[in-house]
Amino acid sequence: MRFNMVHIAKQINFREGCELACPAGYNFVFMSPMGSSLFEDRIASHYNDLSDRLRRAADHVLANPVDVATRSLRSIAEESGLAPASYTRLAQALGYAGYEALREELRGAVGQRYARFSDKAKALQEDLARETAPAFLHQHSEAVIANLAMLTRDLDPERLERLVNDLQHARQVAVSGGLSSQFLAHHMVYLARYFSGQWRVCGSQGQNAAAALSDLGREDLFLLFTLRPFAACSIRLAEAAHKQGLRLAVITDTHSCPALAVADHGIVVPTETPQFFSSHAAVVSVLETIIGMLVARAGKTAQERIAQVADLNHDLGEYWEKP
Repeated sequence: MRFNMVHIAKQINFREGCELACPAGYNFVFMSPMGSSLFEDRIASHYNDLSDRLRRAADHVLANPVDVATRSLRSIAEESGLAPASYTRLAQALGYAGYEALREELRGAVGQRYARFSDKAKALQEDLARETAPAFLHQHSEAVIANLAMLTRDLDPERLERLVNDLQHARQVAVSGGLSSQFLAHHMVYLARYFSGQWRVCGSQGQNAAAALSDLGREDLFLLFTLRPFAACSIRLAEAAHKQGLRLAVITDTHSCPALAVADHGIVVPTETPQFFSSHAAVVSVLETIIGMLVARAGKTAQERIAQVADLNHDLGEYWEKP
């Protein structure tokens, strides 16, 4: 396994007995952290070692934890198009005594199920028809807070330090993101260039991604943001970077992201909300944490450059000032 996986469970998990304001009908079901989070830890540790068939089985279990916990193996197998034996072999590959042991772990928890954008949008409209705006705001905020709490609890500080160390010592850092992740790449580079001139966005605003990637060498680092649904160009860029021998860091929201298979550093961040789209709040928190750690390490040099850039912005009239 090439990458340093920082595994953060995809579900929004709470301790048993924890009170969470969640209006009825919002399609949220919560679980004890002793359930699927342990299963996902095992998946994160073994995913790259699984065969394609067992990966398909693992993906189906992760996407349908409630069904796996409550329905027969035969029905799960028929629905997924896999043989029952595939799920038995998956359980054994993950260190369980058998499939029933895997199911027993999932029975102790109920995971939030992922739906298509259109399905989530429909559910969202139905919920809003029943609830007031303040109730929805509260429920959405609780989901975001839960993501941030899980991030704080589960992110491995040592692995984060290793990523920051590579970023600090890289000759150049190229950052990329497709679809909804584009702004993450731009935001990170915007902040980084306040204290370092070695950062740039790769493959955006008319730039040729292949040309930008070809400028990088083994002393550089390619940082990729890619969230579900993955941008095809992002996955291809990750594969190209790996083939070129570049160091690759991937920040995503699921352990099954194809780019993780070729990454040196991987961070999986919770992004679940009642919205039809993923929340970027926890991803931005990781991004800004990394920037803060880099500034702290850069010391006086960073302070001087930040002051210089700020002064130039004032001179160029970038900041609005009252006449």
